[in-house]
Formats: sequence, structure tokens, C-alpha cells
Amino acid sequence: MRTDAGLTQRDLAVRLKMHNTMVHRSEIGDRRIDPVEFAAWCRACGTDPGKAIQEL
Repeated sequence: MRTDAGLTQRDLAVRLKMHNTMVHRSEIGDRRIDPVEFAAWCRACGTDPGKAIQEL
């Protein structure tokens, strides 16, 4: 989703107001995100959270 939106990990981290290592750790599975954070990631990437869930 992030790369499809043309965002780097740093770009997404800035939009989410978190450190880019948190994005990296989440993407490689070392850190889990809750549904609220997932929705924020979707919006930051320009994706509808409901649509993203359907595509999982």
C-alpha cells in the first residue's frame, strides 16, 4: 500500500507523526498495529480503510 502510494517509509512516518523505524518494524512484522493505526496508515496512503480490509 505504501509503495503503491509512492511513499517512502520516512514519508509515511512523517504523515503518521512517528519515527520511520516504527514503520519499518511494522512492515517486517516485528511490530503489530491495531485497527485504529491501520486505518490511519490507509488514510495516509490515500486508501479507504474499508476497501483495504476487503483486499486482505
